Amino acid sequence: MAETRNDALIHDRDAGIERLLEIMRRLRDPQTGCPWDIEQDFDSIAPYTIEEAYEVADAIERRDWPELEGELGDLLLQTVYHTAMGEEDGRFSFQTVVRNISDKMVARHPHVFGDESRDKSAEQQTADWEKIKAAERAGKSQGRTLDGVAVGLPALLRAYKLQKRAARVGFDWPQVDDVIAKITEEATELVEARETLTQAEVTEEYGDLMFVMANLGRHLGVEPEAALRAANAKFIRRFNGVEERLAARGKSPSDSDLAEMDALWEDVKRAERS
Repeated sequence: MAETRNDALIHDRDAGIERLLEIMRRLRDPQTGCPWDIEQDFDSIAPYTIEEAYEVADAIERRDWPELEGELGDLLLQTVYHTAMGEEDGRFSFQTVVRNISDKMVARHPHVFGDESRDKSAEQQTADWEKIKAAERAGKSQGRTLDGVAVGLPALLRAYKLQKRAARVGFDWPQVDDVIAKITEEATELVEARETLTQAEVTEEYGDLMFVMANLGRHLGVEPEAALRAANAKFIRRFNGVEERLAARGKSPSDSDLAEMDALWEDVKRAERS
């Protein structure tokens, strides 16, 4: 009877999250599941989780709402995958994960779910949020300011978050001009010393420059990871335009030279502006 009920659940399109949880249990079943799914562990699935999160962000950037619906499902599957493995190991389950995030949201919003007033500025709400998170980190033995900033984040995003966390305790340049001066200093050091530095030292100096550039973004109210994604998309769009114009001449980039492609690049930019 139990097997029949589970089969019915798997094919019930209106069963919601319970259907997906049962599908994952069946995929991971050591006797009857999918060999590939059975072999996976947290480490092997983690890269897919990161990839799916980026695909969600990409669909949002392109305003492709049908695509976003599918990508959100793929991302949800990653959570179900990890919680299934956690349940198998006796560490946690989907239900405990849901309970924990629900508890966290209630605790972090006392002005919505508690007796605190909602009459506060966005800045005050941010400050209150940070106090609550600091208390949570202390409860996890993460008492230092930078504890808890995930190591697995993209490096540019992690730099932004580290600097933001440090700034909240007063470790920050007071003015944007101070950051720009530091960028000039770091760039000058790299340019002047590149002939005498080892490759490891060049890499270090370049990393310092990138780190300060992320800080400039924070001071300007720009999230650097999003800004770089937009710049990548713009570069792709414009270079595709160059290739299209070359193709109209019966040529490809390998048949062209820098002067011709640069002129076409400027032509694409002018067309975009108009």
